[in-house]
Amino acid sequence: MKASVLIIEDEHDIAELIKLYLENEGFCVLHSDTAEKGLELVENGKIDIIVLDINLPGMDGFEFLQALRKEYSIPVVIVSAREDDADMILGLGIGADDYVTKPFSPKVLAARVRANLRRYMLSDEGEKSGRNIIRLSEYIVEKDAYLLKKGDTRIPISPREFEVLVYLLENPGEPRTPEEIYSAVWGNNFGDLTTVAVHIQRLRKKLEKDPSRPQLIETVHSLGYKIRKELIS
Repeated sequence: MKASVLIIEDEHDIAELIKLYLENEGFCVLHSDTAEKGLELVENGKIDIIVLDINLPGMDGFEFLQALRKEYSIPVVIVSAREDDADMILGLGIGADDYVTKPFSPKVLAARVRANLRRYMLSDEGEKSGRNIIRLSEYIVEKDAYLLKKGDTRIPISPREFEVLVYLLENPGEPRTPEEIYSAVWGNNFGDLTTVAVHIQRLRKKLEKDPSRPQLIETVHSLGYKIRKELIS
C-alpha cells in the first residue's frame, strides 16, 4: 500500500510541484489549501506524513502544528519561505520533524519526506515485533515499538524526540555533546546543532515535573546532556 502524504499549501503552483515529485516517488498525495481543511483530512483518514507551509490563510502553520500535536504524532516537514532561525526553532520546538526553506529542490524535499516517513513507519513495525523495554523513573520506553508510556498512558512523541531519548538512555550517566547526539540521531556530522537543544527542550516538557529544573535529562556544563544512571532500569 502506498504511503499517504498530505500537503498543506495555499500556493497552487508550489503544491502541484511538490505533488508531482512525490507521486513520482510512489506516494499517494492529498492536498489542502488551508490548515482547517488539513485537520479534517487528518481526522477523517490515514495520513502518514505532512508537508506543511507556515503562511496560510486563517489558521497558520504553527497553529496547525500545535493543534495536531495534541492528538497525533504524524511526522511533519515544514516547507516555508521564512528563513529566520527564530521561525525554524519555533517550528521544531512545537513539534515539526524537519524544516525546509523555499526555494527548495523538489528532489531534496522528496528525500526528506522519505527519511522522516521511514522513522515513522518503524513504529508500526515495532508494534508487531518483540519489545526492548527500558524504564526511566516512572516512564516506560519501548524501543522497538517507538512507544513512551507513563503507566498505561501513551505519551505522544515524535520519532526524532524518541531517538534522542533512546540515545541518551543507551549511554546512561555519560554526558553526550550536541555534536554526538546530532551525528547519532540525524546521521550527519554537519548541521544546525540548535536542533538538538530544541528536541531536548521538547523532551523535558513531556518528562520533567518542572522543565526549568530538570531531574531526568540533565545539562552538564561544557559537555552536553545526560540521563542519571540510577534512574534507569
